[in-house]
Amino acid sequence: MAIARILFPLPLPEPFDYEVPDELHLVPGSYVRAPLGTTERIGVVWQVVNEEAGELSLKPVTHVYPAPPMPASLRTFVDRMARYVCTPPGQVLRMVLRSREALLPPRTETVYGPAPADPVRLTPARKKVIEAARRANRPLTAAKLAQMAGVSASVVKGLADAGSLLSFNEAVDPPFDRPNPDRKGYALTSEQEAGAATLREAVRARSFQPILIDGVTGSGKTEVYFEAIAEALKSDPKAQILVLLPEIALTQAILARFEARFGAAPAPWHSGLSDAERRRSWREVAHGRGRIVVGARSALFLPFPNLRLIIVDEEHDGSFKQEDGTVYHARDMAVLRAACEQATVVMASATPALETLSNAAQARYSVIRLAARPGTARLPDVQLVDLRETPPPRDHWLSPPLVEALNETFEASQQSLLFLNRRGYAPLVLCRACGERLRSPGTENWLVEHRYTGRLVCHLTGYSMPKPDTCPHCGAKDTLMGVGPGVERVAEEVRALLPRARVKIFSSDTAETGEQVRDIIEAMAVGDIDVLVGTQIVAKGHNFPGLTLVGVIDADAGMKGGDLRAGERTFQLISQVAGRAGRAEAPGRALIQTYQPESPLMQALAATDRDAFVAAELEGRELMGLPPYGRLAALILSMPDEQRAAAYAHELGRAAPNGEGIQVFGPAPAPIGVLRGRYRWRFLVQAERGRDISAYMMAWRRRLKPPSSARISIDIDPYSFL
Repeated sequence: MAIARILFPLPLPEPFDYEVPDELHLVPGSYVRAPLGTTERIGVVWQVVNEEAGELSLKPVTHVYPAPPMPASLRTFVDRMARYVCTPPGQVLRMVLRSREALLPPRTETVYGPAPADPVRLTPARKKVIEAARRANRPLTAAKLAQMAGVSASVVKGLADAGSLLSFNEAVDPPFDRPNPDRKGYALTSEQEAGAATLREAVRARSFQPILIDGVTGSGKTEVYFEAIAEALKSDPKAQILVLLPEIALTQAILARFEARFGAAPAPWHSGLSDAERRRSWREVAHGRGRIVVGARSALFLPFPNLRLIIVDEEHDGSFKQEDGTVYHARDMAVLRAACEQATVVMASATPALETLSNAAQARYSVIRLAARPGTARLPDVQLVDLRETPPPRDHWLSPPLVEALNETFEASQQSLLFLNRRGYAPLVLCRACGERLRSPGTENWLVEHRYTGRLVCHLTGYSMPKPDTCPHCGAKDTLMGVGPGVERVAEEVRALLPRARVKIFSSDTAETGEQVRDIIEAMAVGDIDVLVGTQIVAKGHNFPGLTLVGVIDADAGMKGGDLRAGERTFQLISQVAGRAGRAEAPGRALIQTYQPESPLMQALAATDRDAFVAAELEGRELMGLPPYGRLAALILSMPDEQRAAAYAHELGRAAPNGEGIQVFGPAPAPIGVLRGRYRWRFLVQAERGRDISAYMMAWRRRLKPPSSARISIDIDPYSFL
C-alpha cells in the first residue's frame, strides 16, 4: 500500500497517514485534500512510503491539486523553523498556504479588441464601442469596454458576433514581466563596486553564504545589492530572488526603483494586497515565473522552487519580529531558509543589530563596508539640545534652537522633518477633577487622543471610542485633557509657528494604505511638503533630496522601561531618522532634544560614533550574559481569571526542567498585566551561549497540561518584554 504522510496547516504535532488510491499520482510536496475529522482539508504530502497493507485501515486521499509540489527545501525549512520557534510544524505550514485559490489553474476571461477592417453599418452605440476599443491600449472585457463607451455589454457582444471586434481568452492573473538584468544602473563608486564584486562572486558560488552590507545612511546599499540581483538573474535563467523589507511603506516606495533598474516591476507580497493580487503572486512564484519578489516578512514563506538570493534590507528593524501567532524574527528565519536553499543571504543596514555585528566579528558573516555617501553628499551634523538649559515654552514641545532652525530651513526653501514616535494628539487623557486616566476596556493600556478624528484609541488592542464630554469616572463635564505630545500636537505647534508652511503628518493613522504612503513619499520627494511630522515610519530608508533638517522631539522616550534592547533601539532609530537629512547636494543637520545629553548614547549620536556605542553596549551585555553573549526565551501565560492565572503561573514555574547553564526568572506579572480581558504572567529564561534553548523550552512545554482557558506562548529571542 502506498501511504501518504500529510501535514495539515493546523497546530498539530506531526503528519497523518492516508491511503493513496491507485488513480492518484502523489509525490512529496503534493498539495492534496483529505478527510480530517468530519470535514476535508487541504494539506501537503510530507512523505510517501510503501508498506504492507496488513490490517491497516486508512482513509484515502480524495484530491490532488494541479500545482507544482512544494519544494523539498521549503519542507525542510518548515520543520527546522518549527523546532527553533517551538511551535507545531503545521502552524508554520499555515503561513505557507496563504493563498489556497492559487493551487487551482488560472482562470481566463474573454476580452475584446478592434478588428483590422472597418465595420460596415454602425449604429451610434456601436460606433462608440469601436472608438473606445481603439482608444484602449489593450483588449478589455465586455463590461469594461461597455462602461468606457457608455452602452450595454450586449452591444459589445453583438459587434463580436458580427466580426467587428475580435475576442480573445486572457488569463485573469497575467504573468509578471521578466526582469532584464542587462539594464544599466547608477554608476557605482569604487567602494560600491568593490562591494558589488563580492556579492557577484558569492551569488555565482551557489552556496549558503551570509553577508552583511554595513553602510552609513545614504551610502547606496540598495544599488550595491541590485548588482547581486542582476548577477543572480544572469548566472541562472531560472533564479528567483526575495527582497524582505520591514514595512509596507518601504515596499511601495522601492517598487519603482526596481522597475527602473530591471525594466519590470517585481512581484509584491504583503498584507495590503487584495486576494487576487495575493493569488497571482503566490502562483507565479510557485511556477518559477515570479523571478523577483519584494515583500514584508511573510514573503519568506512563499514556495520558491529555485531561490538563489535573499536580501534583508534594514535588517536591524524591529518590524521583522512577528509577535502574534507564530512568533519569529524574519531576519533569523531568512538566514535559516538560505541555509536550507543553499542560497546567498544579504543583510543590509546602517545600524546593524548587535547580534548581526557579533556574527560578523566572529567571521560567521562576511562584511561589506560602505563608509561614505556618493558624490558631494555628506552625513548630517548632529547637535544635542539640552532641554534643561533651553526648554520649550509651557505647553509647547519645540525648543528655541529647534524653532530657530525650522525658521531658517523654511526661509531657505528647504525641507524639515520632525520625529516623535507617538501617534495621535496626546498619549494620555486624564480628568482634571478626579485624576482618572482613561484606559482601554479589558486592559491597562491608556487611550490616546486623536483630535483630528475626535476619538480615543488604544493602539494595542484597536479599541476606539468618541471622546466623551464628561469624565466616565466622576461625571465632571469638560474636564478631560490630553497630556503629553503626539505627532498631531507637534504639527499643530508647527502650523502656529510657520503659518505659510505646508505641514504633513506621516504615521500609520494618516497612511493606512499603500497608496496613501506612496502619495506622502512622492509629495515629500518633489518638494510639495515643507515640514513632515512623523513617527518611526519616517525612518524606514526613504530618500528625500530636499530634506536638510531633522528634529528629534523626545530622544529619551525609548529609554524607559526594562527592555534590554532599549539603548540599541534608540540609537538605531535616531541614527536612521537623522540620516534622512543631507542626502543630496545641500548639507544636512539634526537637532536632538534630550534631558540626558551627557549619557554615552547621546554622546555617541552627537559624534556619529557608532563603534563607541556598540563597544559600550556589548561590554554591558557580556557582563550580564545577555544576547549576543547568551540566549533568551520568554514564556507568556494568559488566562481570563486573575486568581487562577496567578496560581497556574506558579505551577508552571514548578514544572520548569533543570538545565545546566540555564536560569528561569519568574513568574512575574507582565508589564501589560491585562490585555483583552486576560491576565498575563511572564517567565524569562536565560541560557549560556551554545545551549539549545529551543529544546529546553519544548521539554518544558511537554510537561504541561494547561487548563482549556490558558494560553501559553513561547518567544525565542524576545524583542518585546511587554
